[in-house]
Amino acid sequence: MNRLELTGISKSFPGVKALDSIHVTFKGGTVGGLVGENGAGKSTLLKILSGAYTPDEGVITINGQTHAFKSTSDALNAGIAVIYQELNLVPEMTVAENMMLGHYPKKKSGLIDFTALYATATKHLEYIMENIDPHVKIKTLPIAQRQMIEIAKALLYNASIIAFDEPTSSLSQKEITNLFRIIRTLREQGKTVIYVSHRLEEVFELCDDVIVFRDGKFVEKFTDMETLTHDVLVNRMVGRDISDIYNYQSRPIEEEAVLSVEDFLCTGLATPISFSLRKGEILGFFGLVGAGRTELMKGIYGATKQLEGTVRLNGEEVQIKKPGDSIRRGVAFLPEDRKDEGIIPVRSVEENINISSRRNNLKCNFFLDQQWERQNAESFMQKLSIKSPSRHQIIQNLSGGNQQKTILARWLGDKLSVLIMDEPTRGIDVGTKNEFYNLMYQMAEAGISIICVSSDLPEIMGICDRLAVMREGRIVDILQRDEFDKEQIMNLALPTKHKEQQLA
Repeated sequence: MNRLELTGISKSFPGVKALDSIHVTFKGGTVGGLVGENGAGKSTLLKILSGAYTPDEGVITINGQTHAFKSTSDALNAGIAVIYQELNLVPEMTVAENMMLGHYPKKKSGLIDFTALYATATKHLEYIMENIDPHVKIKTLPIAQRQMIEIAKALLYNASIIAFDEPTSSLSQKEITNLFRIIRTLREQGKTVIYVSHRLEEVFELCDDVIVFRDGKFVEKFTDMETLTHDVLVNRMVGRDISDIYNYQSRPIEEEAVLSVEDFLCTGLATPISFSLRKGEILGFFGLVGAGRTELMKGIYGATKQLEGTVRLNGEEVQIKKPGDSIRRGVAFLPEDRKDEGIIPVRSVEENINISSRRNNLKCNFFLDQQWERQNAESFMQKLSIKSPSRHQIIQNLSGGNQQKTILARWLGDKLSVLIMDEPTRGIDVGTKNEFYNLMYQMAEAGISIICVSSDLPEIMGICDRLAVMREGRIVDILQRDEFDKEQIMNLALPTKHKEQQLA
């Protein structure tokens, strides 16, 4: 039976100790949960397991044998595969090429055997029940399918220890059900599964035990999942009680439409769409993967081409052909894929905060005002509780929640009237979510109008004033808050064919 032991594992980065003498054990034939707030050290531990990081101290033992990984290849050769929340795929390469990157089958001549390459990729895609063409390029696929490709890629190595880092953050319910089937099969095969997730309901459903980290330290291991409660687990994660994570705050909302979208059509939509957004309102958009929510938001923002229709801001018709047109008019966008579309990964927290609003604070309209740059960054780091050793820290070294708050700070420093947020709490811990929701209420109270796209139905019902439900590229209904009903919303969101199958 596989047994993974980590003894005295420590890891420090400039200004922060990410892991402090961690002692944990994961057994074969079980699914071990690993939870904690952003910055608790979970991802650092997985990167040490994968060979991406070398620990400053400590020992990794697999079945009694000590290992010291100097690369990800060393970890793979030892039977460890890690599936990260932030995808590591090459957009310009095909699905099959990505899945077998570095392990291409060869002919006797030494050339790549493409027939074997695509046959192997097809076999593993079929195993995870994904109908994806292995010949298409990664860049043409939605994030949900890319996530499943990462999972198929890890399974291809036949690893004995498999770690999942927020694997469901981009998946539909159907894909989540399929993933859980795969994980349970791996458990039955005696493999060691480590499951990292902020979705605690998944931890309770799937895991045999759960380990809690906080501030880089081991807090507690719970082995009796039957008696463990959600509130106890949250308390151990964040160090305090959070009775109502959403804490919805009712407030008067003006009838005035800040944003009006009329007969709008862009790539990814089936029919023209119309809706309005009122001043100080939080308008939710819910739908299953492929419903067209992200496509609609990118079209409004100018990231994709508008084909038809009219967009009005404060009653005035506007032509938005690129994101810069939106930004100048006070419309900002927090993208779903913060790694590739949100942050500038190799730049500092300060630069990521200031990059938009600095254009209004230049010396002689040309030179950077270093004093303003410092004060603006420090001010928002304090206001939004951005945890970073300093404003000079490279942003890719921060946790997902702190990266997201940095992007939010970027837009709050500008003249903002409309904020579009696509899956804003994806991969963010429960405590930071609570902070994020309170920031949204404060913005709405200050008159900023918010569109929030989310696949998390309890979240969207918990924080929004109204809710637009999308299905197959169209809005099927817009509900008032007192009309929110989980079953009704899911029924509206389900594709027509699925409904017909349910009735049959």
